[in-house]
Amino acid sequence: QVQLVESGGGLVQAGGSLRLSCAASGRTFSNYVMGWFRQAPGKEREFVATISRSGGISNYADSVKGRFTISRDNAKNTVDLQMNSLKPEDTAVYYCAADSPNRRSLISQFSYEYDYWGQGTQVIVSS
Repeated sequence: QVQLVESGGGLVQAGGSLRLSCAASGRTFSNYVMGWFRQAPGKEREFVATISRSGGISNYADSVKGRFTISRDNAKNTVDLQMNSLKPEDTAVYYCAADSPNRRSLISQFSYEYDYWGQGTQVIVSS
């Protein structure tokens, strides 16, 4: 019921910053908890950040806490991930995701609770 398109990935040196953006289709964007996940080569997909429907609550993986910030603009149907102090281990394909529209959860760090996924955007951090 929603289509997601990520953008903003690229190559950056360690210590640098990138801002990822996810654009969602439709007029019911505010009904969805949103999340960012990433998958590095040879590794499982892992949780990065999540934000509540209103944008008032967020949570982060320990590995990115203090460096990454998730935000959303429901008027523009976008969710962003500001990534600062990037490390080589942040290298991955980053995916945005939307949960099921009828869920009551405020936030979620579990990939199985998200029904809609973008195609991903590549982030490469060089040392």
